[in-house]
Amino acid sequence: MKILMVCLGNICRSPLAEGILQHKANENSLTIEVDSAGTAAYHVGNLPDERSIEVAKKYEIDLTNQRARQFQAKDFQEFDLIYAMDAENYNNILKLSSSKEDEEKVKLILNEIEPESNSSVPDPYYGGKDGFENVYQMLDLACDKIISKI
Repeated sequence: MKILMVCLGNICRSPLAEGILQHKANENSLTIEVDSAGTAAYHVGNLPDERSIEVAKKYEIDLTNQRARQFQAKDFQEFDLIYAMDAENYNNILKLSSSKEDEEKVKLILNEIEPESNSSVPDPYYGGKDGFENVYQMLDLACDKIISKI
């Protein structure tokens, strides 16, 4: 199974989600491949935000092998599930879909812990360190649910 995590710039939320889910998959001896992308090209090729790297490291997750990339239509063929961090990115992903099958792969990640709430993972970029810890905790819970379904 291949899962893609998507936010806006692919430096804060989606790298954390990728790292958390891959870590949990490895701990549970599950063979899944996790990647992340952004709907915008602002940070292509860059490492995740150092605050994301720092909060992940606190939980023994290494994000330093990740580099930002932009979501592309071909990702629908590459991945089984695509998790958006918020409604805006969810809609931007759907704009690139070409079939009902593509659309059905796209989910809002927090719906895993609060079904049909359509809640967004807040973007911690302009906040302080607490924002990154808060995002980590939300994504950790959502990734637990994803792992339980696999």
